[in-house]
Amino acid sequence: MSLSRIVLRLARNPGTEFAGGDDHRGYSLVAPLTPEGLLDVEAWHALKGQCSVRRFAPDEDHADGRLARRGQSWFFDYDNDAADDDEPVYRLGEHRFVVGEYVAVTDHNRRLLTYKVTDVAPA
Repeated sequence: MSLSRIVLRLARNPGTEFAGGDDHRGYSLVAPLTPEGLLDVEAWHALKGQCSVRRFAPDEDHADGRLARRGQSWFFDYDNDAADDDEPVYRLGEHRFVVGEYVAVTDHNRRLLTYKVTDVAPA
């Protein structure tokens, strides 16, 4: 079982202040992937202590958290003791983490925004 570093950058989001996207905003994840680029749930159970997320943006401090799962729902969690900081990721278990694919994340302001996978490499 190995981990991958996955970078998601804010894609075009028409109707928001990010209509043109923003390569300086996004997420860096460390997670196990199947050969097809899907999250490997079995490996995640074994390695979840090493699975992380970092939210980055030029106008705010980065936020470090963990890749978490409740039932079938995946989310980014920045505080183990609070649920109000969780950022749900729409159908994350069904997304392929392959460069050029898109992922929707409900950000800390409760907006559903689209991100593009820009890099996948061994962690």
